[in-house]
Amino acid sequence: MVKVFIYPATSLILSDMVARFGHTPLSSAIAIRERIQTAGLESPPLQITPEEPKKGLKWAAVEVPAGVRGRMSLYGPMIEAAEAAIIINDADLAFGCMGCARTNELIKFLVHQKDIPKLELNYPKNEDEGVKFVAAIKRFLTGLGAAK
Repeated sequence: MVKVFIYPATSLILSDMVARFGHTPLSSAIAIRERIQTAGLESPPLQITPEEPKKGLKWAAVEVPAGVRGRMSLYGPMIEAAEAAIIINDADLAFGCMGCARTNELIKFLVHQKDIPKLELNYPKNEDEGVKFVAAIKRFLTGLGAAK
């Protein structure tokens, strides 16, 4: 079983596909669920504590907006733990909006810097592309199982 970082990290579709092939999806939904279920979190709509932007300094400089640092406190540990990654470019907002363009750029940069297997695809625009899209993800995930 391989830990697979998915981008957009909010994509439940990719999370489900990764899990169906026996791997562990690394997604923000899981990280946020852990924070919401943690006793003592007083502001569930925000889903972060005042400490989160400070933790994000590991991945983003102090000059970047606090929102980027806060998001990186979620995404940074997942990128570090990742053993593989699936990156979907030009995704439809319904596929998984990430919320901040600068965070998106930083996430993709950090994933590309990591020496792990990566699958990078463009979001499909029609049914034929959709079939190829799913087939490519299936091949990638099946190949990860064979590699381990």
